[in-house]
Amino acid sequence: MADNNVLISKLKEGDKGALEELVRSNMGLVRSVALRFRDRGTEYEDLVQIGSIGLLRAARSFDFSYGCMFSTYAVPLIIGEIRRFLRDDGMIKISRTLKSKGALAMREREKFLNTYTREPTVNELADACRMEKEELVLALEAASPVHSLSEAVGEDQNASLENFIADNENPLDTLTDNIALHEALAKLSPFQQKIVDLRYFKELSQQKTGQILGITQVKVSREEKKIMQTLRSELDCRFCDNQQK
Repeated sequence: MADNNVLISKLKEGDKGALEELVRSNMGLVRSVALRFRDRGTEYEDLVQIGSIGLLRAARSFDFSYGCMFSTYAVPLIIGEIRRFLRDDGMIKISRTLKSKGALAMREREKFLNTYTREPTVNELADACRMEKEELVLALEAASPVHSLSEAVGEDQNASLENFIADNENPLDTLTDNIALHEALAKLSPFQQKIVDLRYFKELSQQKTGQILGITQVKVSREEKKIMQTLRSELDCRFCDNQQK
């Protein structure tokens, strides 16, 4: 099996066969990533094919100046392609009629708010829309906006929606991830470990954490960014190294 770096060098020199060989050499990585999304209502082989698109994107955009292994760079692109497919491919089918009812429900809700300066109850809104309560609930769900997995959650711009969505992995996967996270946390400085303990285990705000540690909220935020970058780097490297063993 040719080395990834050799194949990428050939690819950049215009060797079209290098791309095909690079993809073929790294299909094991794609399959390993696809396994994390099994039981999501999509055939495993379809997930592999979608993941291959992410691998192709990685092959064409990788640069040696990034200072990491090709596999480390490719994994987030493979995961992103699969998640985008699961989000956009219509895992939740919404009929045009239901969308129309959802729009009606939102208009009636707005009218009620303007008139009574409070949120309507389910019964009140159902009466206004001339719908059954169950039908109203479905309509409101259809009208709910779709959020990007990369959308920031709360005041911490490093915390995205995907960080709070479970992958429904089996117990062995969860145990392995927990061990990897524990080892990654152990590589943080004692000061950074204290921040993690206060922010994520004791669930304190950045302001309260700063007061306890004698630093500003801005300093806490900056340290959190460094911590997240360190943990992501450690976990990505561990994941890719395990795939190559």
